[in-house]
Parts: sequence; structure tokens; C-alpha cells
Amino acid sequence: MSSALFDGQRPFFLPIDKVQIKYEMLRAHILDRISVSSAAAAHGYSRAAFYLVAAGFEQRGMPGLLDEPRGRRGPLKLTGELLEYLRSAESTRSGAELAAEIEQAFGVRLHRRTVERARRR
Repeated sequence: MSSALFDGQRPFFLPIDKVQIKYEMLRAHILDRISVSSAAAAHGYSRAAFYLVAAGFEQRGMPGLLDEPRGRRGPLKLTGELLEYLRSAESTRSGAELAAEIEQAFGVRLHRRTVERARRR
């Protein structure tokens, strides 16, 4: 990053604060009328990333500048309907049996371990 604001001379501007960097990048483009490419490069971002940051800020304001949590966002196939079905099943039934039954009834293929984990919750 080559922006003069984050050169270490100004204690307010922290080069490790991504939200502040993104905000200053947007500010440099909007208020200082620096081109998108120049503002992005000066703050360590690509032009494409600039537009993603700008869209997030436009949609959600300052919270839109926060990074999204990484990784999976929970089970993808287990809907409320499937969880209810699993809870109502007899506890003596195996995960493999229930997985096969779910595939037949709902058309959703689940691994037996996914079924077993869901039942323990």
C-alpha cells in the first residue's frame, strides 16, 4: 500500500485496519477525485475489489466495509423440514436408513454422518 495516510507518521491511520483503508480508498475517489485505478492501487486493492467495496458500502454503509466471515455457513442441505423429520424419527433407526428414506421422500441426498450429527443437536 502506498497511500501517504498510512505511512506510519499519523497514529490515527493504521495500516492494519482494513475498514479504515477501504473507507479512505472510497473517500480518495469520491472527494479527492482520484481515479478508481489509482485509489485502489494506492490502498492495496485491485480495481475489481474497489467496486466490491463500493457496492458493500452503498448497500450497508460502514458495516458493508467489514470482511465477511470465511468458511461454510452451516449445513447446506438440512432445511427446517428435514430437521423436523429427523427429530420425529425413532431414535433406534440408523443414520444410513434415515438418509435413504430422506432421499426417497425429499429427493435430497445426505450422508449418514450428516444425519447422525443433525440428530444429536
